[in-house]
This record gives sequence, C-alpha cells and structure tokens, in this order.
Amino acid sequence: MPAEIHLFRCLDDNIGALIRCPATGACAAIDAPEEKAVLAALEETGWALSDILVTHRHADHVQGIPPLKRRFGCRVVAPAKAKAEVPDADVTIAEGDTVKVGELSGHVWETPGHCRDHVSFWFAGDRALFAGDTLFTLGCGRVNESECTFADMWHSLERLAALPDDAMVYSGHDYVMSNAKFALAADPDNAALKERAGEAEALRQEGRFMVPSTIGAEKATNPFLRAGKPALARSVDREGKRVGEVFEALRQWKNRF
Repeated sequence: MPAEIHLFRCLDDNIGALIRCPATGACAAIDAPEEKAVLAALEETGWALSDILVTHRHADHVQGIPPLKRRFGCRVVAPAKAKAEVPDADVTIAEGDTVKVGELSGHVWETPGHCRDHVSFWFAGDRALFAGDTLFTLGCGRVNESECTFADMWHSLERLAALPDDAMVYSGHDYVMSNAKFALAADPDNAALKERAGEAEALRQEGRFMVPSTIGAEKATNPFLRAGKPALARSVDREGKRVGEVFEALRQWKNRF
C-alpha cells in the first residue's frame, strides 16, 4: 500500500511533513519544528505519531522533539554526526542505512552542504524524497562554510538530481517566492521557469505552497540544478568554468540577492 503523506506549515516558513504506513498505522514526522503544528496535523489526520526522522540538527527542525517525545514516546531517529545535538535521539543513522516506518522503507543519504550532519530520506517505493534544507523548490540550502564547502553542497545536489524525474521532493521550508525571484534573475529566458513562477504566485494567493515539487521540474527550472547550462554560467561570468565553480558563484550571488 502506498505511503500517505500530509504537509503543513510550522513556525514562520518551515514545512512539516507526516508520512504514514497505511498497513500498520505507523506514522513519522520528518523533523519536528514545533509541537503545536505537529499536534494540529495529527489531530487533522487522525494519525498517531510513532517516529520522528531528523534531517539535521538545526533548532528549527528539532526543537519540537522533547515535548512530542514526552507525549507520545515516539522513536527519534537522528543523524549519527549530530548525535550529541539532537535531543532525545534513540537511534542514529548514517549513509547506507535504512529507516522503517511500519512497512515503508527509506534509504538514508548523507547530503552535507547546509551543515555537516544533514541527511535526506529517499522512500524509493513511494518515489518520495525528504530533502530537508538541501533542495528546495526553485532553490537550495545556504552553505555553512564553517562546516562544509560549496563542493559538498554541489555533490549532494548532483546526487539528488540523479533520482527519477517523477520523484517527489518534500523540502523543509517554503522559500518559493524569494527563490523564484532569484531564479528569474539568473535564468531570465527560461520559459518553463516563468510558468512555474506564475504558478507559485497563484498558489501563494490561495494560501498554498509549491511543495512537493518533482526532480524533473527542478532540473528544468531550479538554477542551482542547472549550473551546468551555458545560460547559468553566463549569468555569473563563469563561461567555460567547471560546473562546481558556476554553482558556487550562483549560491554566493543568492546570498547577496
């Protein structure tokens, strides 16, 4: 039976996600930005929380863990590289591990760049990628240069971009409008991007957000996944340079944008 996935807003711009195994009733939250929003989502769906799968240690992704753990006794699965920094972690995971939510199975991929401990969860059977703060709709995470390099982030994005085009991308924040503005500045002649930017604005006016996306849509419109295209190299005066250099220039431009 396919996974059931429910998305909801948390804090100012976080996007919470629940993934449930319909065969067993097991239900995991992807990160726990805040208790209140997770509880509201559980009440809305009628699901019971059994697990929290943590993508990385940043406070806006883990601060809801302690009260949820006290309330539900749920299992907390955290990146091994953040074992000491994720509250109430029961299980640690690393590259190559598998997480189970009932009968659902997710591959653990280490995707550093935004921070050293970041992981993404790829539920291949359900074509669902929980990318945390690595890959966003029309964007990518900011590189924490005290822990990682731009090359780390680029390699992580390359890996995610190699997934099937129909893979659904569930990201940890709704930055779609600011990402769209930058994307249009970097890739102004991209017709598919113009269409998506218009769609994003229409959804915003309806109080909705453009998550999930798909890998195929991101490869067609996300400037960071398009760093290998001549148009993007031209936009940052890096024609003829390595793709990683183009990506770094794009990400630094976005930091200043």
